[in-house]
Amino acid sequence: MRGHAGELEHVLVIATLGAPERRWLRGRRPRAASPAAAPVTTSRATLVAAEPFDGEGPAERWLRTAGESDAQAAVTVLNRVLHLHRAATADPHVREVRRDQAVVVRLGFGDGERVADGRWVQAIELPAVHARTRRDAALRPQERLAALLGGRDAALACEELVLRARQDVDAGRRREAALQLDAALTAALAELEPWSTRADLAARLAELRDLQGTVRAVAQAALQGGVDDDADAAVRRALERLEAALRARTALGFD
Repeated sequence: MRGHAGELEHVLVIATLGAPERRWLRGRRPRAASPAAAPVTTSRATLVAAEPFDGEGPAERWLRTAGESDAQAAVTVLNRVLHLHRAATADPHVREVRRDQAVVVRLGFGDGERVADGRWVQAIELPAVHARTRRDAALRPQERLAALLGGRDAALACEELVLRARQDVDAGRRREAALQLDAALTAALAELEPWSTRADLAARLAELRDLQGTVRAVAQAALQGGVDDDADAAVRRALERLEAALRARTALGFD
């Protein structure tokens, strides 16, 4: 995998583990189901730095200080590959991953094909991390889900667009984030209007309307080229305020 300068930075090796046996000769007719759980297929992603260590001494020193930040950096690279794979295959169901979804995370060093095969000279295994509902992205998620399932609330189109914009922002995809937020903000201003007379939603909508011009300008610029640091900061700020407005609407309740 090459960086922006065209230099090789990483080699990514994907392996499938525990794949169930495919028995093509069973025929096409349904058969009696077994009560036993079906085997689960897992995938192993091994990210190998293109620049090797200068011997085991430097490698051991790196491993002594390696930790969660290295794992997060590897997830970022893996998600970049998945994003490009989604575009290459035109498959909208290819999804990115989170660190807490990993069954196991190991950091280590080795040589040659052994590393690509998941074997090491030395390695450490990081403790599991647990997903946390982000306070800045969701409010009362269990109550909201019950309301949605019970028909007492409705999922807004802008909410899905906001989630996509947040994913792009967190992944550093500035152009996509600007374009996605432009659509999300346009939808939100229309969809949140029925709640404008409740609590402080009117003030929040006024704030979003003030931000819309800046977001639209960044989105238009993104169509022509890149998004600079100032424009990126404006997109992040507008996204945070839109997320806050959606939380405020949820806080009003579902009755």
